[in-house]
Amino acid sequence: MADDAGLETSLCSEQFGSGEARGCRVAADGSLQWEVGGWRWWGLSRAFTVKPEGRDSGEVGAPGAPSPPLSGLQAVFLPQGFPDSVSPDYLPYQLWDSVQAFASSLSGSLATQAVLLGIGVGNAKATVSAATATWLVKDSTGMLGRIVFQLWQLFPVVVVMIVIVLLFADILNDVAMFLEIMAPVYPICFTMTVSTSNLAKCIVSVAGGATRAALTVHQARRNNMADVSAKDSSQETLVNLVGLLVSLLMLPLVSGCPGFSLGCFFFLTALHIYANYRAVRALVMETLNEGRLRLVLKHYLQRGEVLNPTAANRMEPLWTGFWPAPSLSLGVPLHRLVSSVFELQQLVEGHQEPYLLCWDQSRNQVQVVLNQKAGPKTILRAATHGLMLGALQGDGPLPAELEELRNRVQAGPKKESWVIVKETHEVLDMLFPKFLKGLQDAGWKTEKHQLEVDEWRATWLLSPEKKVL
Repeated sequence: MADDAGLETSLCSEQFGSGEARGCRVAADGSLQWEVGGWRWWGLSRAFTVKPEGRDSGEVGAPGAPSPPLSGLQAVFLPQGFPDSVSPDYLPYQLWDSVQAFASSLSGSLATQAVLLGIGVGNAKATVSAATATWLVKDSTGMLGRIVFQLWQLFPVVVVMIVIVLLFADILNDVAMFLEIMAPVYPICFTMTVSTSNLAKCIVSVAGGATRAALTVHQARRNNMADVSAKDSSQETLVNLVGLLVSLLMLPLVSGCPGFSLGCFFFLTALHIYANYRAVRALVMETLNEGRLRLVLKHYLQRGEVLNPTAANRMEPLWTGFWPAPSLSLGVPLHRLVSSVFELQQLVEGHQEPYLLCWDQSRNQVQVVLNQKAGPKTILRAATHGLMLGALQGDGPLPAELEELRNRVQAGPKKESWVIVKETHEVLDMLFPKFLKGLQDAGWKTEKHQLEVDEWRATWLLSPEKKVL
């Protein structure tokens, strides 16, 4: 009954983010009594009173009025407006990412100890010049590897395959630390071993920086990329500090027993890989790359339903390349596909969208030329078109329109690819608008994508008036 009375005399209310609203009611002495609620992440709730004379005495709020529990730590380690200012997968990902960073920090301490032992720390016969030369060779190899890796221009691949690259990079980092631990065992190959290890670490650093930037874009929901990045750095610093303190206790225990040291390394490596697996599985990317588009389209063609981002991310394989799938290339140069006017006429016929699609049935390879006016939805349609052509060579259930086309293709004499592409355009005109609406209703962000697209664009005069999506 008291709660009901409080609600009836409530003068106003306020709300922090998406937390619970707290009401304000009048106490018997004329002061304002606020119900402190809404701190749903901390599970605490109480009340405080603001007296009228508090304002006259220069006070801001009530004497002794509490700030949100742990608000200081939250301001240092969590983005402003958390949890509403970040993606829903932010907290589980960051927790598992902190666990893997802690394990990696301890493993790194064991590896550093082994490297220092290998260059002669504690050995009276070792010289400073020899140790310096070894260190310089190690560092220069890593710098060279960083430059070569950047020259390969793999950043677009890194960004569109965030989950795979994250896991691969951390496994490669574990391999690099294992090489450092084993380097003192073979002194004759010590310099080559630690140089190879540092080369791998530099590749991990470049790939990790690219994936971290892409993840920050995903996690930031209020144009707060700088804040999210800064708080990630604060969390990483805290984890590394804790790892350093634990390392100071651990190293004296393992320094005299190489077998125990190696056992600790394998345990920490297993923990590191497991935490990484849980971290990448916690991610729910809401933009489509080729793998997720393939999964969602296959499910849609077979069942008529569009998978939501959570379900599709859970089904997305972490390792690709082991199963046959149509090869899809977006943004290829026009000169690669045609060498005569006749071939250009064949390629253009039936295309009313700002892209041209060439399908090699024998190799199940799809290449797409994009017009200069092609936008994100055009690219998404072109990718859907290419993957749908691959479905014609499969055995699974398909919608009636595609099933009829597949039966005609498989039963009759082999048609030329450009004829089949022309017929699938007509089917896609009916299917794609429904598929696109289903994607948007399921929570996918179709205004952008993570499909790997090259920079080539073209124009062609023989096509009818193009649609611009």
